[in-house]
Amino acid sequence: MRTLCRDCLTPAEAAAERCAACGSRRVISHPELGTHAIAHLDCDAFYAAVEKRDRPELRDRPVIVGGGTRGVVATACYVARLYGVGSAMPTFKALKACPDAVVIRPDFAKYTAESRRIFGMVHALTPLVQTLSLDEAWLDLSGTARLNGGPPALQLARLQGRIEAESGLTVSIGLAPNRFLAKVASEMDKPRGFTVLGSEAAGVLAPRPVTVLPGVGPVFGRTLRSDGFATVGDLAAAEPRDLAQRYGDWGLRLYALAHGRDARPVDPIHDRRGMSAETTFNQDLTTVEALEAELWPLCEKLAAKARRDGVAGRSVVLKLRRTDFRIVTRRTTPPEPVQTARGLFAEGRRLLKPELGPPYRLIGIGLAEIEDAGDAAPALFETGAARDLKTETTVDALRARFGPGAVVAGRALKGSTRP
Repeated sequence: MRTLCRDCLTPAEAAAERCAACGSRRVISHPELGTHAIAHLDCDAFYAAVEKRDRPELRDRPVIVGGGTRGVVATACYVARLYGVGSAMPTFKALKACPDAVVIRPDFAKYTAESRRIFGMVHALTPLVQTLSLDEAWLDLSGTARLNGGPPALQLARLQGRIEAESGLTVSIGLAPNRFLAKVASEMDKPRGFTVLGSEAAGVLAPRPVTVLPGVGPVFGRTLRSDGFATVGDLAAAEPRDLAQRYGDWGLRLYALAHGRDARPVDPIHDRRGMSAETTFNQDLTTVEALEAELWPLCEKLAAKARRDGVAGRSVVLKLRRTDFRIVTRRTTPPEPVQTARGLFAEGRRLLKPELGPPYRLIGIGLAEIEDAGDAAPALFETGAARDLKTETTVDALRARFGPGAVVAGRALKGSTRP
């Protein structure tokens, strides 16, 4: 099978722009269509799409899901994106770019319910599902053709149609021989896309910026560009030995990714969307000093767990509970994944500052959009974050050997409201 119609699901061997059976142009054609089994599924502008589905009057309006004027954009619909609005952009900047946008507060209970419905359909095809967040996941369909009545491409086309019919939401799918290429493919034809990427991957990747590679964020991207590696093609053309000398083992991984190679399996064990720590106070707290004194040990606890588990978080979430039991949550996406207590505390403190005033009875800090720490570029240079990670990793080792009280941060000595 080299061609498949996404509307009537008719397969064919010859490449075609239209389906011979129904005339649809929604045809997937690729010489390796019938051989690949690793897919990446991404819900299209998920939060905004849920809101538009539930409020039809917003269908043609630019919609931003996020906080108030002091918050950030969680998701922007495709209409808003035409104005330059993107995720993690401060809301006030988004409204300057798109003054007519409708801003909606996130309803995570609703989004979680929709996510469970969608991924329930995904899990019906294979147990090998590794979620990245509420709206995206990798899946491995190897060996499922007989069980599910067709090759992976056919199964995925059916799944895409079923999700749209039953939930009213659309997804984009990438199909490839590995996780990295599947994720790249899913982003190539949004929304409602279905893209296959295979042996031609190196040529497709070559002109793209190095930040398309997993683990290469803005900071490491600037380092690579300053070293003469602006595009993936630049890395692919480099000598592996040179990359290893510059960046250690990470240099060899960059070289493999630049050539479209990725040996990571789809791992359901790392099917985790977030992790958090929180505490309830003996007395309601209002001052920044008291709240930060409670926040710091939570950051230490959570960061140590993240390092033990070998993960980092793309987003940081602050949780507060008022005396009337109303819960306030604030979220931010730093430039680089977070794995240290200092990094967590800095982001949590920034999120806390605008919320000061009313008394609170609980504070919590969380990491969201969890990823393997191996997917994040290592601390190649002595930046502040790199030094923090080295220091805290050393502290982990000392505490493991001599007990949790062996090393105590100066901030922790300021005291806590708990006995």
